[in-house]
Amino acid sequence: MTRFHETKHRLVTTFQRHVANPVTRRLPTQVLLETTGRTSGLARRTPVGGRRVGGAFWLVSEFGFKSQYVRNIQADPSVRVRLRGQWHSGTAHLLPEDDARARLRSLPRLNSAAVRGLGVDLLTVRVDLDH
Repeated sequence: MTRFHETKHRLVTTFQRHVANPVTRRLPTQVLLETTGRTSGLARRTPVGGRRVGGAFWLVSEFGFKSQYVRNIQADPSVRVRLRGQWHSGTAHLLPEDDARARLRSLPRLNSAAVRGLGVDLLTVRVDLDH
């Protein structure tokens, strides 16, 4: 990662962690991804954008393997996703071979634009939802 990308990552994640995420986590319609903290073992809830397609929920991480929730998924792929106020358990899969930019074109536009604009190392994530 270049110095510019490292600075961008630090600024964006600091803003998200301290300003945006605490506010958006409280919104009842916000999609949340719940992972298990790889060190603490505590539930970690991250606001995300994406779309349910059949039995799977798709999203794109803007910072790829540097995202904390992606690192948590690497340690434990069992997750929960809150969709329309309902929690769904599932198993997350990191898909570096997927074309994340093409994937964003199939996901909600507003979030996709933010991920494209702020992201530096896009990574597709698929959550296979338990039925």
